[in-house]
Amino acid sequence: MNKKIRRAGIIVLVAAGFGALTALVIRDQITRRQRDLFSGSRLRRLAALGHISSAPASVDMVNLLRDFIAWEPNGLLRERAVSIVERMEEEVAELIAQPKLETV
Repeated sequence: MNKKIRRAGIIVLVAAGFGALTALVIRDQITRRQRDLFSGSRLRRLAALGHISSAPASVDMVNLLRDFIAWEPNGLLRERAVSIVERMEEEVAELIAQPKLETV
């Protein structure tokens, strides 16, 4: 029985280590995609827009996309960013407009 507990403990530690490594890789990928928004490659900028479009709306993300729109030389990518900004602005406005009710 002692070997079973030891084996289970090792499995749990390996799984926790794998989970932590996965979280670091995901965080790195998110950071890279945001940096790729201003990449020299149109394909990377398109991929970055796709990643950002699935991210939750925030004021910081809207401001980042506004900077991108002002910078972007390609009309199609600029239009894609404009549509993402409009959607995110609506989501942020809904979050701000909803009053928080106090419970008594």
